[in-house]
Amino acid sequence: MHCNFSGDLLNGVLPPLLITEFVFGILGNGLALWVFCFHLRPWKSSTVLLFNLAMADFLLNMVLPFRAHYYISGIKWRFGSAFCNICLFFLAMNRTGSIFFLMAIALDRYMRVVHPHHAINTLSVSKAMCGALGLWLLTISMTGHIFSLDHSNTSYCESFMVNTEPTANLSWHKFVFVFSFIVPVLVILYCTACVIGQLRGRQLAQHAKIKKALCFMIVVAILFIICFLPSTITQLLIWTKTRRLASTLRPAEVCPALENMTTAFYITISLTYLNSMLDPVVYYFSSPTFKNICRKTLHLSQADTAESTEKKTRETASQSISQL
Repeated sequence: MHCNFSGDLLNGVLPPLLITEFVFGILGNGLALWVFCFHLRPWKSSTVLLFNLAMADFLLNMVLPFRAHYYISGIKWRFGSAFCNICLFFLAMNRTGSIFFLMAIALDRYMRVVHPHHAINTLSVSKAMCGALGLWLLTISMTGHIFSLDHSNTSYCESFMVNTEPTANLSWHKFVFVFSFIVPVLVILYCTACVIGQLRGRQLAQHAKIKKALCFMIVVAILFIICFLPSTITQLLIWTKTRRLASTLRPAEVCPALENMTTAFYITISLTYLNSMLDPVVYYFSSPTFKNICRKTLHLSQADTAESTEKKTRETASQSISQL
């Protein structure tokens, strides 16, 4: 039996949050896509990854107004079952895609700094595009099952429904949700730690420009954990608590006992969209190239672009971290 919740707290908290994420996410990622498409030439393999990350974030933000309307209407979906599945697919696909491209960017920076002579660092733009296409196909294959969900006889539009049967709660969708966080976060943390260790070993970490780039790598990892960890933990707690309650309570008593935790989950999953809103800020501050193009495009005063007199090794390391 599926649990249905009134969601009074959600109706007041989530619409302002979702609308804020939509406005700033669309503006930021729209500007990023504009810069990538019309102002950034030539592209590099790392630019391909950043472009696809911005695209995933932009597509995710496109459906947030419909989720906000859903909660404003008192958790009643008014746009039909088919469009419900489309919106849920866009949320799942682009959330997973965003995570995978963040992981790929971390791996790219790791290879450039820790293994600078590896052949993968000379990857052509066309091959990088094929790799990005492969990540999209993987993401779609992991989230396409959402189109099989049936919302025709209910006003709910959710891909995560709590079931009083413990075994029914461990679905493919929930496995993908947890798996697509745990593996990438381990990869991102490992790559970040290795890059920091490598640069410290070269005695470059105290150089101002490299130190700034390292700080932003750490900030990206922290933001990733803050945005995605709470919803993953809450989903795991719901599953384990359902198993425990199902063995001690009657089915009719399980849903009320899970209402607070389910409310917390829907709030934390909405917080994951903050990552898509904040990614353009990371582009701006971590990449001098992106920053200068944005300032020029918006007719702001140009940042100082004079060539520094740093040694070649320092220049190479800095570009490896912050280049587009």
